[in-house]
Amino acid sequence: MDSAADVAARLGATGYLSDDELATVVFLAARMQRPLLLEGEPGTGKTALAEALAQSLEVPLVRLQCYEGIDASQALYDWDFPRQILHLRALEAGGEVDPDEAEKSLYDERFLLARPVLAALRQAPAVLLVDEVDRADDEFEAFLLEVLSTWQVTIPEFGTVTAPEPPLVVLTSNRTRELHDALKRRCLYHWIDHPGLEREVEIVRSRAPEVSDALARQVVEVVQQLRQRDDLLKPPGVAETLDWARALTYLGTADLDLASAAMTLGALLKYREDADRVRAALDRMLSR
Repeated sequence: MDSAADVAARLGATGYLSDDELATVVFLAARMQRPLLLEGEPGTGKTALAEALAQSLEVPLVRLQCYEGIDASQALYDWDFPRQILHLRALEAGGEVDPDEAEKSLYDERFLLARPVLAALRQAPAVLLVDEVDRADDEFEAFLLEVLSTWQVTIPEFGTVTAPEPPLVVLTSNRTRELHDALKRRCLYHWIDHPGLEREVEIVRSRAPEVSDALARQVVEVVQQLRQRDDLLKPPGVAETLDWARALTYLGTADLDLASAAMTLGALLKYREDADRVRAALDRMLSR
């Protein structure tokens, strides 16, 4: 990636449309070898950016999905215990075994199971996506900070694994809690907001070319109205916009009307209360 414009062009070729600010921070993260922390509402394209980056660079995408209670071992490595047992039995069946040599052979690379962080270090160049890091706890953040500072991991029984080239790391957060300042300082930061009307229409045309231009605009106009409401539990993101536009197209809808909109709300809204509120207001929304 030679420039921010090059980043935008590469992402655009995959169907991901970025603005100048996002393209610039991605370029800087790659050039400075710094992790990129993306925050924003669910459905604004944070995860999709990492996927588009890996596709545009033609490198592996390694994804670590964070959740409450995740620990370092689930992100780093494990040992293939069943295969180690079979190995021991094979040694015993072969005759007299030196205990020290047998123990040493158990921690051979063939029994090492690389979890996402270790896999990304070994496969570099790669894109490492640490998704929804805000779901993890403080201890996991500290572990991540250490790895992202040194680009290496020490396995007591095996040795130190250092990335030949630091992976491009993308961390995403829905901001369910505040991340520690130490982790934020290590990263370049960008807030991804919902796109404006014209950009979202462009995204639908790019990501869902089967949707007609007229229907894409009608769908986005309704979605933009929904995001302005303050009574929805979960306003739709770009992913839901794409789902709704595709669903309507698959049903043969050429022009968004009350009946087709009401029947397909399940592609757009994920809470019954939201669907009930929107269904009651659809007539007024479509007449604008």
